[in-house]
Amino acid sequence: MFDVDWMGLLCRAVLRERTGELVAEACAWAVGLSDRPHHLRRRGRLVETGGTMGDRVATGQALSGDEDGRLDLGDARPGSFADALNAVGPDGVVYADRFDREVIEPFVLATCVQAAERARDTRPGDWADLLDDLGEDGTDLPGVVSVGEWEVPLRIEAEHLVLAALGAVPLLQVEAEGLPLSLVRRAEALTREAAAPPAAAPPADDVAASGAVFLARAALAGAGVPEPVGREDADRLLALLLAEDIEPDEVAAVLPHLPLAPGTAQAVLALLAAGR
Repeated sequence: MFDVDWMGLLCRAVLRERTGELVAEACAWAVGLSDRPHHLRRRGRLVETGGTMGDRVATGQALSGDEDGRLDLGDARPGSFADALNAVGPDGVVYADRFDREVIEPFVLATCVQAAERARDTRPGDWADLLDDLGEDGTDLPGVVSVGEWEVPLRIEAEHLVLAALGAVPLLQVEAEGLPLSLVRRAEALTREAAAPPAAAPPADDVAASGAVFLARAALAGAGVPEPVGREDADRLLALLLAEDIEPDEVAAVLPHLPLAPGTAQAVLALLAAGR
């Protein structure tokens, strides 16, 4: 598409430099896999085998099955990290797909951005020509990376680097190696959550503010309707609401604020829809 081979080579070189970081991130991601329930697909149906991934590793059983998984991981050693990647999760998705999405893709993007920063600082002339070819101004480096399309081949190489380093290593050993970094990542996540601005307060309930809820509760108390109001009193409740001049389109918003038994709100709305 573009004559940007030098940039692709630079991205690859930076990835190679970061191989140790990539392997460490893979180990941290693996922490907790052995504690997850083990699933297999049998005759097209996803079933829980009754034990954890770690239970099967301890007894020398394979984690992946014949009906799921990737062909390139099909000969993985039972109980290895590659075998765990080829196993299917409770959502029916193999862990390898989750690993790509949660580790490989963000790591490769960060690597390409680092390469772009290096190119900008060390090869300003080539970088300017590259931006001109791509039609970018260079202010959005992830955007430049996306347009340059250097990520896709780099993801494949990143996968190969991880499997070369960890593929045959027992899952439990990979988890043990990743535990320190996993704790760091968890602490970082908690710190980000604590530093995040508080969520905006929801807008005030217009119905409640208008006094419709107050009128509805007062009507219930004055009529002596047993609380919580059951389905059998749905027609009586609707009549009380309408008698208080609560508009039909306000009824649905008022109901959640009233002491109702399960199913009563649905019965009231059904009556309202029927024109009663």
